[in-house]
Amino acid sequence: MFSLNTGLFTYFLNLWQIDSVSRPVPYYVIFFSLILITIASGYLLGSINPSIILSRVFYHDDIRSHGSGNAGMTNVMRTYGKKAALFTLAGDTLKTALAVFIGGLCFGFGYVGGIATGEGGYVAGLFAVVGHIYPAYYKMKGGKGVLVTATMALILTPIPFAIIFLLFAGVLALSKYVSLASVSAAVMYPVAVYATFKVMFAGSPIPGLVALSTILIACLIVYAHRGNLQRISDRTERKFSFGKKPENDESEHTDDDGH
Repeated sequence: MFSLNTGLFTYFLNLWQIDSVSRPVPYYVIFFSLILITIASGYLLGSINPSIILSRVFYHDDIRSHGSGNAGMTNVMRTYGKKAALFTLAGDTLKTALAVFIGGLCFGFGYVGGIATGEGGYVAGLFAVVGHIYPAYYKMKGGKGVLVTATMALILTPIPFAIIFLLFAGVLALSKYVSLASVSAAVMYPVAVYATFKVMFAGSPIPGLVALSTILIACLIVYAHRGNLQRISDRTERKFSFGKKPENDESEHTDDDGH
């Protein structure tokens, strides 16, 4: 019987093993078909950028022509205001949740003690981050993947999410740099996931694709923020506030966007 905890691959594999006489499709064809669906759906959904859509449809503009040039929620808030930022938040959360759901549907979520052990959701989340940073629809110029990663972490690893959220909030409160808080949380994410698996599963090894996906996500986010980190070093990075800044703000081009 099919369930979301085990996924389609296990379901089809069980059917394949039962039907030992007639096997029209080898099991590895099923596996590679589902992994392709997971990767493609993650990347294509991740490539949808609500901030770019919002700026074009409602403002007849391109968010990437303002501030840091980044299609992210912080830049949207500074350029268009809080309502536009909330639209971006909702859109990025929805697309990531759908991508992770498809990955879980294909390979199972495998929730044990409130944490997903199935690798499909993590692979989908990784490629959603790739799509968000390098979107197929917008000439490979998108956001920085933080909100996508946070959504994936909340769905698959709520305990590590709580840890990295507290770290993010603490660094942001102390430094006022969204980018520094984002990078700090991203680097901590694979560490928090590894520690959680070790504690919850009595030292059992963390699934390989879970470890690889979280490490690659951390690397992607750090790389996407390389310009911000350089500006922090140069003391030219702008600090975050919840207010909308005027368009003629001379410091706008050092936008501290960690989205």
